[in-house]
Amino acid sequence: MHFSIPETEDFTDDSGSSYTGYHIYINGKFHCTVRYRQLHNLHEQLKKEYGAAALPYFPPKKFLPLSSNQLEERRSLLEKFIQKVGQHPDLVSSEIVNSFLLSAQVETCGERSQECTLDVFLMNGYQITVTVSSTERSHQVLEKVCRQISLPDAYVYYFYLFLVKDGENGNVAIVRKLQDFESPFISQRSLGGAHKIVLRKNYWDPAYDLELVTDRVALNLLYVQAVTEVECSWMLCNEDVRQRLASLQATGSKREYMEHVRSLKYYGYMQFSPCVADYPFPGAPVLVSIGNYELSVRLQTGSSQPSTASGGGVFKVTRMRCWRITTLHDNSNNGNKSEPDFELSFEYLVAKDKLMWITLSSEQAILMSICLQSMVDELLLKKNGMKRKMPGDIAQKQNWSYMKRDGSSQVLSSSQSSSSDGFSSSLSSGSQSASTSNNGDLLSLTKPETATSSMKRLSEKFSNVNLKSSGKIQSSVMSHHTAPVENDAFDGIGDDDL
Repeated sequence: MHFSIPETEDFTDDSGSSYTGYHIYINGKFHCTVRYRQLHNLHEQLKKEYGAAALPYFPPKKFLPLSSNQLEERRSLLEKFIQKVGQHPDLVSSEIVNSFLLSAQVETCGERSQECTLDVFLMNGYQITVTVSSTERSHQVLEKVCRQISLPDAYVYYFYLFLVKDGENGNVAIVRKLQDFESPFISQRSLGGAHKIVLRKNYWDPAYDLELVTDRVALNLLYVQAVTEVECSWMLCNEDVRQRLASLQATGSKREYMEHVRSLKYYGYMQFSPCVADYPFPGAPVLVSIGNYELSVRLQTGSSQPSTASGGGVFKVTRMRCWRITTLHDNSNNGNKSEPDFELSFEYLVAKDKLMWITLSSEQAILMSICLQSMVDELLLKKNGMKRKMPGDIAQKQNWSYMKRDGSSQVLSSSQSSSSDGFSSSLSSGSQSASTSNNGDLLSLTKPETATSSMKRLSEKFSNVNLKSSGKIQSSVMSHHTAPVENDAFDGIGDDDL
């Protein structure tokens, strides 16, 4: 997760006392406003649960009013704290953090829990209307949507909810994946009518398709998404192939359509809007696609059709040592606020003992970063022979509390965060109605062969490499760098991979 606290705002409470509110942005979008004491309360509860040694530094309380310089220092330290929490896999996925962020979102927007209808779409525009609570979390809404379309329980978390907006020429643009610390109803409403919630697949390995196409509903979801992405030219597809696919589509041959489309280049990839890269040359106009555990950079040809021309490159996620996001704020527009620009920079092992930084300037840089991280997570799960964690797998814990801005507390518990009808717990043990090949556990992942003995920990060798600073920063532009995200899958590179 990409957390930031780029700004503060002065507020006055009901008693007439003033306080500073810290605006938390997550993945580049405003999420909530909190007070220092709310974050302090979060820190204290995390300390009880995980121990002080597991937590990043938290700025101490001050008993005297803070000067402007001290306020800025506190903002910076709170930002570093929440960023490090966001990069810690156990902390950021904990129920304490997720419930805190959801409660803060609800309090910030002043939303009361009430029954409402929510429209969720498939990639082809098919509408599914579900009745939800306005403050329900993403996984609860996902489960209701999948139950309504009769998707077997065991297949639910192969899909997820994404925010999508219509792009130019009939294309669609993926904005971001909805997270479990937010209410889909609130998040969509805050963005306005141009954004809609879409159900689409939530994995990178095309091999998972082979199991999913055995179920009628799962096959239909994959088919609808594939047809839309072919129409949007997300895959390389010549005219003969297009005609063959159109013929299969006309006859309703969904499984055969999927067999053909899975062989196309860039099937299963997420394609991003055109952007600028410093590879293969500075200022290169490129198209970026992410999938199959790699990031593809192609020189833009001026056509919406993916380019087959030489130039660009393919970068395996396992050879990225780390990556980082840089936020650029242009203050040259007469002091008026402007939307920030983003850069994704990753350090890539181009040859043995040689690393190179590559930078992509894109408004979707944060989404790219999240895609890279989810691919790494999937790779590590497969390597370790583990199954996916789902909200229903959360163990019961003692109660914790959310401190509101006025200082009052609301008691929360694990049971309040999960579905009320036991739906999530049934997922962890698999569905009785779905196919139960793969030893009865459809979410188990196969452990690959052991790596060769010549495998080296290259990350140690390059641990002292300096980070490249953004070359386009001028005096009128302020930059904000996140801490580099270390790639745990990078440690597994052996000589045979180079």
